[in-house]
Amino acid sequence: MKNKLGFLSIRHKLMAAAIACILIPAALTQLISSSLAKDAVQSQAVSSSQDSMMLLNTSLSNQFKSMLNTANYITTNPDMISYFKLVSFGQTANDDASKRFLDKNKIINQLDTLTISDSSYVTVILTDGSTFTNYSTNDFNPSLFTQEPWFKELDNISGMNVYWVGTRPTQFQYISKENPYQISLARTLRYDDARIYGYVVVTQLETRINQLFKRLPSDQEIMLIDGDNRILSSGDVSKIGQIFPDIGSGSGQLNTTVVTVGATKYLITEQPLSFNDWRLVSKQRYAKAIVNINSIFNRVFLIQFASIVVFLLILLALLRAFTKPIVRLGRTTSAVQRGNLSVRSGIRGKDEIGRLGYLFDQMLDRVQEMIAEVSETQNRKRKAELRMLQAQIHPHFLFNVLNSIRMKVLRKGDPESAKMISSLSTLLRMTITREEDEIVLHEELELLGHYVDLMNLRQKEEVQLSLAIQSEAMLVKVPRLFLQPIVENALIHGFNQKAGLIRIQAEMNNRVLQMSVEDNGVGMEPEAVKALNQKLAEAGQTDPDRIEGSANGVFSGMGLINVVERMRLLWGERFSVKVESTPNQGTIIRITIAYERADGDV
Repeated sequence: MKNKLGFLSIRHKLMAAAIACILIPAALTQLISSSLAKDAVQSQAVSSSQDSMMLLNTSLSNQFKSMLNTANYITTNPDMISYFKLVSFGQTANDDASKRFLDKNKIINQLDTLTISDSSYVTVILTDGSTFTNYSTNDFNPSLFTQEPWFKELDNISGMNVYWVGTRPTQFQYISKENPYQISLARTLRYDDARIYGYVVVTQLETRINQLFKRLPSDQEIMLIDGDNRILSSGDVSKIGQIFPDIGSGSGQLNTTVVTVGATKYLITEQPLSFNDWRLVSKQRYAKAIVNINSIFNRVFLIQFASIVVFLLILLALLRAFTKPIVRLGRTTSAVQRGNLSVRSGIRGKDEIGRLGYLFDQMLDRVQEMIAEVSETQNRKRKAELRMLQAQIHPHFLFNVLNSIRMKVLRKGDPESAKMISSLSTLLRMTITREEDEIVLHEELELLGHYVDLMNLRQKEEVQLSLAIQSEAMLVKVPRLFLQPIVENALIHGFNQKAGLIRIQAEMNNRVLQMSVEDNGVGMEPEAVKALNQKLAEAGQTDPDRIEGSANGVFSGMGLINVVERMRLLWGERFSVKVESTPNQGTIIRITIAYERADGDV
């Protein structure tokens, strides 16, 4: 990570750090919030489901209690109990028909009064076969209850206990289509000696219970389940009588659990009824149960996320604005590195970056001034050195030539003196009247020819000058009189007043002038050649003041080193010279000058 960040700019590092410092805490906060919110959402969903279940349980309990109260009233009303006992003993058989009708009608009216509020169906069956109902026996024969399989269970019911009959098909034909199921409770009527003389059956239609279930949200499935997990009532009538498979905790008290069925999670809430082993069960998809609460958290999350994104965009914009001067300063330094010293950052301000930009621009101004000063100083110094070298060469040369003429004229007065004066005139005209530092090579060779002619007049034997110059090389620019000291050394030191041959060759190869000055004189020893090449390599790199006085007023002392000094001042590293010599065979001086091409390359 450290290596990867090392390639980033300071702007991108700041942006990455800012994003990390915001997103990492935000992500951790979101994870913690999501975890806490998940628990809170589940807790809220459980609480909401249990509240709904408690309200439903209250309504359902009121209906069942109403049925139970009806049964309690019948079994505790002394008038009704007395009458039922008399009927069961057959003591009313001797009464006249009108009295029996009125007494029975009185009981039926009382039963009707009891069930006005809850629309229950009440049946009283006595052991003598008499029946009392609050409904028409034309629709249903109440004695058929005695044929039900559960009816035998009533013999085991004692005292005020009741037997809750589960969901059965509706036995009242005229309402069976709209109300296919009914729920009943039954109780026995006993003498003091516990003998049974009658039965009380209170029946409620299942649709009245179902109506209570429909008041709850449609995504919540409510069921009434008995102790054997058989569905007694449900919003889906087709499920009545089936076994409910998704049992919760079965703790016997109000409880909510999350059950996974297949790949779907359900919230199951159980509420036991207080007067039997039946219980209410609510089954709801967990995702549906938390949808409202979860939507609130989702909105909060979206608002937080949008706020973070907006804040990040603003922060990145500010970081770009703050780091823009640094980026500009970096581009300026890159331009300076490439050699563009005229560029300026233009950064100003009262902060540290503004101060740095101002000082950097000042430094560039000072560097340019110093470069200009150094360049001007070097130019003046080079011109002064060139003038000094030329001044050293000219008097020395004129002294030798004039001395030769003087000696020749004193000895005899022949026509050759005119030739010497002519050559001297030409040399003086080229060295004194012309001010340019460089001339073309063929002019330099012409001057060299005059010089050799003059020197041959003072020699005992003539020295031949041979030229092998490529036509392209004849037109290149060279310093004035740069070959004369080399030829002079050959004449004085190589031949020593003897005859000989000096051969000069020159050719151009890819804008590089290659020249050689060769003589067949006495040559030099290898140690002398090595020492001379070492001096030539150092020439132009040491203090140029040492040139002054290096000749000690003697022309031959200037020689090759003087030439190299001049050439290095003009061409620098583009000029090279090498001396090759063999004793008694001669000396070769090889000169290479690289001229610049039109595109600036060498």
